[in-house]
Amino acid sequence: MRMARKFAWPLIGLAAILFSLYGLYHELHGLSVDDVLASVEAVPLRGWMLAGCATLVAYAALAAYDHLALEHLGHRISLWFITVCSFTAYALSHNIGASVFSGALVRYRAYGSKGLSASETGILVAFCSFTFLLGTVTLSAIVLLIEPEITARFVDFLPVEASVSTGLVVLTLILLYLIGSLVGFKPLKTRWFRLEYPKPSLVLRQLLIAPVELIGAAAIIYFALPEAGNPGFMVILGVFLASFSAALLSHAPGGLGVLELVFIAALPDMDPAAILAALAIFRLFYLLIPFLFALAVVFVFERARFLDHSRGGTGEDERS
Repeated sequence: MRMARKFAWPLIGLAAILFSLYGLYHELHGLSVDDVLASVEAVPLRGWMLAGCATLVAYAALAAYDHLALEHLGHRISLWFITVCSFTAYALSHNIGASVFSGALVRYRAYGSKGLSASETGILVAFCSFTFLLGTVTLSAIVLLIEPEITARFVDFLPVEASVSTGLVVLTLILLYLIGSLVGFKPLKTRWFRLEYPKPSLVLRQLLIAPVELIGAAAIIYFALPEAGNPGFMVILGVFLASFSAALLSHAPGGLGVLELVFIAALPDMDPAAILAALAIFRLFYLLIPFLFALAVVFVFERARFLDHSRGGTGEDERS
């Protein structure tokens, strides 16, 4: 059983990659590497600069996820430490796959050094995951209301009315979540932890910060796409939400192949080479460069912890 758990997520990720690559082979048959490289070179300097700015916005919002969770738990930690920890956790989890587990491990090591218990770290990870989910469904509902025809890009049997009604239902549920915070539900208690409903101020910031992060991430791709056949930002945002969610659910490292397959299938009017070029820029800014910085952060942090232990360090490290 333990061996099965150990290899379950890697096998799921590998299966998702193979399935996506198989689908891409049929979608991109006849497309050459030179076509993709030419599309990358065709991206103007303004597009590169705006994509870089969008990346900074996305990762700044990701840091706010952890800040909200720590405020919910009642812990005060320096903003710099939270920013570095959040950046590292997300940069590694986005690339490694099984994001909930890989991100939790980084946070357990980092926040444990600041006095958080294992159960508190678990609540923090759950809070951040829920904030992401909240942002995804909120933006998805807004996209369905503004661009109800977008569902035809994924399935062709749903009427436009279904998109509108789904968007309204989702926004109603989110409104109930906000009302619930104002009313104040009783804490959920178990043997291992106590889960309290967020304060209204935290809920409002969840509803602001999570969409900002996702809009920033989608904007990286949008700014790298050409104008020819471009359906507009709202459609690109909707396709990104669907593809990024599918990538996370697949547990494929970096969503390899999954992002590409969903984008190319959902944007039939655009040049596939241009789409691949935009996604390559997205991977560079949102995944690869942060991944390299995150590895350096982990090395420095673990080296400092090792040296402190070897010197018989006390204080915060012993509490972890």
